Amino acid sequence: MESSGAQGFVVKYLGVQDYESVCAAQQQFTRNRVEQDPDELWVVAHPPVYTLGQTGKTEHVLDTGLIPLVRSDRGGQVTYHGPGQVVIYTLLNIRRLNLTVKSLVTSIEQSVIDYLGDLGLQAETRIGAPGVYVQEQKISALGLRITRGYSYHGLSLNVAMDLTPFDGINPCGYEGLEITDLKRQGVDCTPAEVEVGLTQALITRLRANSDQGKSGHSAQGAGL
Repeated sequence: MESSGAQGFVVKYLGVQDYESVCAAQQQFTRNRVEQDPDELWVVAHPPVYTLGQTGKTEHVLDTGLIPLVRSDRGGQVTYHGPGQVVIYTLLNIRRLNLTVKSLVTSIEQSVIDYLGDLGLQAETRIGAPGVYVQEQKISALGLRITRGYSYHGLSLNVAMDLTPFDGINPCGYEGLEITDLKRQGVDCTPAEVEVGLTQALITRLRANSDQGKSGHSAQGAGL
């Protein structure tokens, strides 16, 4: 299902898709896109898979069992994707949006905090540990790739998962990091509901920070 023109973004709801196939599609999309192409958000769920960032350390992979481990070209360490989790890939022209890498990360994290606030949860970020946390437990992970001023990969939010596979890794490279989801925080909603709500929160935050960049920073594209 595709929703075009969502405040200037094309939103694609892809359902359940193999991680490697979607990763390859993102790479091709980013490689072939040109300046005037609209930005896209791909909303997806993955079958069980561990992914290790391009500079991720294998020492953080403890016991994958029967779950495949895929080396990804995103930033960050190792994480887990699986049923009951919502993933949004952010295929953006960040220079056109007047965002730096830092402000893009901030936009994504703040959109999750905004959305969780709407659900009645108080969430926060941590310095030096990208993602979003509720009561010291990680509920949302973030990993990006930037090339030629275009971003891909994105964020995941745990909705109602089997969290056992996280025991097989040091999530995001942090030993003993506790993982949670919306269900364990007392929020009863479906992944489909989260897909819509979180996507809208992300678009709203990206637009707001883009407008702020236009008014307050004349060199936002630096360092990409």
